[in-house]
Amino acid sequence: MATAPPAPKSAVVTIGDEVLLGDTIDTNAALIGRALDELGAPVLRREVVGDDAGAIQGAVARALADGELVLVSGGLGPTPDDLTRAAVAELLGAALRLDPGTAEALRARFHALGFRDFPERNLAQAMVPVGARVLPNQLGTAPGLALEREGRWVVLLPGVPRELEGMLAGPVVELVRELFAGRLRPPHHRFVCTTGIAESRLAERIEALLPADRGPVRLAYLPSLRGVDLRFTVPGDVDPADARVWLDRMEDALGELERYRFRGDDLVAAVAELLVDGRRTVAVGESCTGGLLAKRMTDLPGSSRWFLGGVIAYANAAKTALVAVPPALIERVGAVSEEVARALAVGAARSFGADAGVGITGIAGPDGGTPEKPVGTVCYAVALGKAVTSERRLFPGDRVAVRERAAQAALHLLYRALLGA
Repeated sequence: MATAPPAPKSAVVTIGDEVLLGDTIDTNAALIGRALDELGAPVLRREVVGDDAGAIQGAVARALADGELVLVSGGLGPTPDDLTRAAVAELLGAALRLDPGTAEALRARFHALGFRDFPERNLAQAMVPVGARVLPNQLGTAPGLALEREGRWVVLLPGVPRELEGMLAGPVVELVRELFAGRLRPPHHRFVCTTGIAESRLAERIEALLPADRGPVRLAYLPSLRGVDLRFTVPGDVDPADARVWLDRMEDALGELERYRFRGDDLVAAVAELLVDGRRTVAVGESCTGGLLAKRMTDLPGSSRWFLGGVIAYANAAKTALVAVPPALIERVGAVSEEVARALAVGAARSFGADAGVGITGIAGPDGGTPEKPVGTVCYAVALGKAVTSERRLFPGDRVAVRERAAQAALHLLYRALLGA
């Protein structure tokens, strides 16, 4: 029986002083890694280098030694520090030539955007290594370039994340599928999301629930400020039907463990589904989270079907004026209290005519805490119909962490209320 050819090995090189020095977070490598994993061309190597021609060439050479496919992001712009195109062309022994078609497309794009004069410096982006494929960039001026050397491919991509993401979803996917047809074996993933459970405690529960025989399934714990996702993975060379059986077996073993099956949009998508199915709407009244919960909800496309609006009632006077929290209540129990959170939830629902309301109030820090209510104290509530539920938590971390955890906890309370409705 003939042995199936192995899956292609990939490598990623990210370029830019701003990335190397930490001014910009390297989200591009994450985007590329996820895209290649879904294609079945796993990334085995990642490297970040600055805007230096020698460093770029060294990183690409090392990547080529390890992988058949090297994706490089950054350094394709028109400014003097954009060195990737020339450095890689020199490394691969390909001369640069002005590509008339690419130059014309650049001029047309500038004119379409309302610019009367075309900046001649941008013609640097139309310089194409001899023999390279030009990959169209619908969201920017720098096209991608694909170069081959001895059966290995280097693909140069823009560093702007939005442009990179668009190219990964279009021309890069098409190119990889063409170059490695018959060799791509996408792994079988299943993501199970949890929230409100510490990673160590969750691991204890999971390990006690899962069977000893897990076959080809690998489990990874993916913690974040919003919770811990479980990623069950079966290698791509396993038959899809068999993989589904194994993944079902693992998830079924979780029993009554609270979880949801949405990736990327996190708990918001699960809440949205419950709201849409129940033909319900929601509004929010936020204090310490400063609109974070409303942002997360409206980040989800289609949220206008179920999200009616929100109020950022930061000052006590705003809590009273905008969502009718009684001043006497604030005076008696304090702004950071379950009673005020409940009043915010009820007031938000009433103000917008929503079926459900969410209220959040707390001390995000770094100052403002007291011995009775230290920094990280957050109270949040959900009003659904005539029922109002609330919780008080002490969240660890800095201001960003407290706000993120508070929004997630309030969202989780809403999720539980909708499940029980």
